[in-house]
Amino acid sequence: MSKPLVVILMGSKADMEHCAKISDACKQYGLETVLRIASAHKTPEHAIAILKEYEADARPKVYITVAGRSNALSGFTDGSVSAPVIACPPPSDSFGGADVFSSLRMPSGIATAVVLEPANAALLAAKIVGLANTEVRDQVRASQKRAADKILEDDASVK
Repeated sequence: MSKPLVVILMGSKADMEHCAKISDACKQYGLETVLRIASAHKTPEHAIAILKEYEADARPKVYITVAGRSNALSGFTDGSVSAPVIACPPPSDSFGGADVFSSLRMPSGIATAVVLEPANAALLAAKIVGLANTEVRDQVRASQKRAADKILEDDASVK
């Protein structure tokens, strides 16, 4: 059985570090990732070609879009694919965190999730894929158990 796929689509190469964090976290759940660059504003035909390529892949998949400022990429992606889309805008010094406003408000019929932390975007992708994939679901549960065990260890150390 082939691994579920997470397509991480970034608006520019400047987002690579943020996307690498998402990709690394996805791999902890047994998800295959692919990183691609396209802009809904500057290269819409290229973006559509990428989306068509991955939509033709029958594996279960989730798209994670990484774009700041005017985040057309997330809505553009969601309107072009049948799989879930998670917007994970990159950090921005200009906005004192991440520019989330264009990610939060989408037109009707466009349903992107917005998750700011790269590891949490990967976790949501794993939970979505895990609905139909027991291996991924088991990886999510194991990760949750490790996090809970760490809290219990920390609590025991301060008694």
